[in-house]
Amino acid sequence: MVKLLMPKATAVWLIDNSGLTFEQIGDFCGLHELEVQAIADGEVAPGMHDINPVQSGQLDAEELKRCEADPDARLQVAKKAPAIRPYRSARTSQTALPGW
Repeated sequence: MVKLLMPKATAVWLIDNSGLTFEQIGDFCGLHELEVQAIADGEVAPGMHDINPVQSGQLDAEELKRCEADPDARLQVAKKAPAIRPYRSARTSQTALPGW
């Protein structure tokens, strides 16, 4: 399963800009339905900026329209979604200093 970049910010955008159910948004973002409802009520993540999943390439506009028309449908992450790589810190070489 592909993970979304910033799932709560994506949920904020879907709540504000789509006609999806809380269950559909929760399933797509990996959040519980009640957590999505709490975000919509402003109890969780107040003032959080949203992320447009269509612009970021995580969701196709056609897929969004399809799921808005059918409440039982589930959103699928776009095939061209950017991969999130795990963070790797730069390795520094440690050399002994003379006289230490």
